[in-house]
Amino acid sequence: MLTAEQTQLWDRINRFELDDPNAAFKFSERLSRENGWSIQYAHRVIVEYKKFIFLCCVSEKGVTPSDAVDQAWHLHLTFTRSYWVGLCRDTIGREIHHNPTKGGESEATKYDSFYTGTSKLYFEHFNELSPADIWPTNEARFSEINFQRVSLDNYWLIRKPKPTKTFALLGGLILLSFMFIQASDSDIFILIFLAVFVLIIAFSYQKEGRDSDKRDRDGSGSGCSTAGCGGDSDSGHHGHSGHGCHSGGHSGCGGHSGCSSGCSGCSSSGCSSGH
Repeated sequence: MLTAEQTQLWDRINRFELDDPNAAFKFSERLSRENGWSIQYAHRVIVEYKKFIFLCCVSEKGVTPSDAVDQAWHLHLTFTRSYWVGLCRDTIGREIHHNPTKGGESEATKYDSFYTGTSKLYFEHFNELSPADIWPTNEARFSEINFQRVSLDNYWLIRKPKPTKTFALLGGLILLSFMFIQASDSDIFILIFLAVFVLIIAFSYQKEGRDSDKRDRDGSGSGCSTAGCGGDSDSGHHGHSGHGCHSGGHSGCGGHSGCSSGCSGCSSSGCSSGH
């Protein structure tokens, strides 16, 4: 539950508008396009990004955002007037900085713990669980981190199918094919096998695409440092450029390897006072 002071802070953050009504290409649209998300999912991520900023302000130990939230934060930092003036100065009354990670196993362990703590803090303050399609498990958060910036004008991207069912089907098909081939002198069964193989692969990719679209329709590392909240500046890690955060404490993270986790942290002390 929120104190009266925290309620005022959250109300200010929640009312803060990232989309410029006069812009032809709004923040949410850019966030959607750059991450391949539906616009509905992007809007939901923005809400969770605002909650992360709030948690960064009220946390006494530290919090770490999910990768989706991190992408919203990273993009917002490029809207310098909106971020530094609109959000930091005029809305929360403090600067929240984005810093590189130091890396290492100790950072990895610390920010894995921060991410667990973030989920608990989220429930304590918002009286609900964080949405799993935006805030995945620790294992997914710190393992699904192999990101690169890719130009879609120069490359095709094909989604990988989930292997379990595909391999089971292929295994059964291969077994049946050998049985048929041994029972016949014709090569027709080899051609049939190849045709069915292609169909299974195509079906797997198509199903993955439908599942992804459903996650988007359903709603489908970096860190921060806050000036005026005490503490020194430390680091976090971002999947693309390796940024982190802390808010009057220490921050940053390194995932399991300590250097390529795409994660972040934010710690703060005395940051719930608003202006």
